[in-house]
Amino acid sequence: MRFCYRRRRVSWPALYDEMCLVAARGAFRGLGYSELAERGISFCLPDLPALAALTERVMREERTIYEPHAPEPQGAINLSVAPARG
Repeated sequence: MRFCYRRRRVSWPALYDEMCLVAARGAFRGLGYSELAERGISFCLPDLPALAALTERVMREERTIYEPHAPEPQGAINLSVAPARG
């Protein structure tokens, strides 16, 4: 996640797209989706709230390190599961 944020300093959901691209190509140490999932980074729908929370924490840490005077984002990432419309 930190690798992806450093590649492209974007926020959710663009960062999620970047993480998917990196995983699909194995661009981070040759790790793909399954290898990342074994290490706790899952892209499955039920796991997105945890991934979003982790992403938010990493982005906050990175901004503190590289942009010490950058303002904090106004809203937190909010992912919730809603019933399918149909």
